[in-house]
Amino acid sequence: MAVAEIIEHLEARGKSKGHLARAASRLVRKKVAVASIVVLVVVYSAGIFAPFVAPYDYTAQDYTVIRKPPSLQHLAGTDFAGRDVFTRVLWGVQNTVIITVVSMVTGGLVIGVTLGLISGYFGGRIDGLIMRIGELFASFPELLLIILLAATLRPRIVDWVRAVEDNTFLDGLVRSGIADYFVISLALVAFGWVGMARLVRAQVLVLRQTQHVDAARAVGASTPRILFLHLLPNAISPIVVMVTMGMGVLIGLEIILSWLGLGIQPPRPSLGRMLLEGGNIGALRSVPWMLLAPGTAALLLIFAWNLLGDALNDVLNPRTR
Repeated sequence: MAVAEIIEHLEARGKSKGHLARAASRLVRKKVAVASIVVLVVVYSAGIFAPFVAPYDYTAQDYTVIRKPPSLQHLAGTDFAGRDVFTRVLWGVQNTVIITVVSMVTGGLVIGVTLGLISGYFGGRIDGLIMRIGELFASFPELLLIILLAATLRPRIVDWVRAVEDNTFLDGLVRSGIADYFVISLALVAFGWVGMARLVRAQVLVLRQTQHVDAARAVGASTPRILFLHLLPNAISPIVVMVTMGMGVLIGLEIILSWLGLGIQPPRPSLGRMLLEGGNIGALRSVPWMLLAPGTAALLLIFAWNLLGDALNDVLNPRTR
């Protein structure tokens, strides 16, 4: 085969690729995107496998090494109680991973995408009802309402979890932090679906007028099939960008809630509470490493998601090609 034929063959294969396949091939050429993905994989893996990779237990205290700087025994130093900071950062990342992923999947994807599809496809009163509810949620300061919701719901949910623990063989539910996970996730989900629903609705309002959707209706395709097999795949690009951008926001909100004392409660470590403990002037002067490790982890996560979102917006947006 001649060189010209080989080039024509490769160009034909490139043209035959789907939109997402072409976007993926462009994404791997972006060094910033690849670096962001590597950072997210490494940090998230360290958090998920914290029980196996953490050198100590997150509650273990050694009063002989209180406020010790980083060393071979304690890579990120120790805190005021002689606990290993690196271990607690790993467990704090695990809590952040669980809360943000659950909140994004349930609020941003399941609720937001579904309501956006329904609102944009049916229109009329259904569209008006969903959008008015969304505007009601969006009209209030999001962070303030999340704080109020977390503060008011937590005592009731903790009592409910403790009752389940007392009346069943499931011991340690409160200590495991399941109540805190539920409270924070619920608070973030309650306001995290509005932006996604609006985005998907705007896409569906355009896509529902296309010929392939008219053809699907003509052959008798069911409404769920049209929504999830004909409309959703064509709106996937902005959804992916929205998810990556939203993950950074959720991480910041989760850290703020923990910093305010409304997030993960002791003895479970959290990045927000660690930032609070190491962020005062006295701690910065005497034990700066207490702020350095959790601050670096939080900064890496937020920046990596935002940079990845920017890169995905470039490769998925036809206007930037």
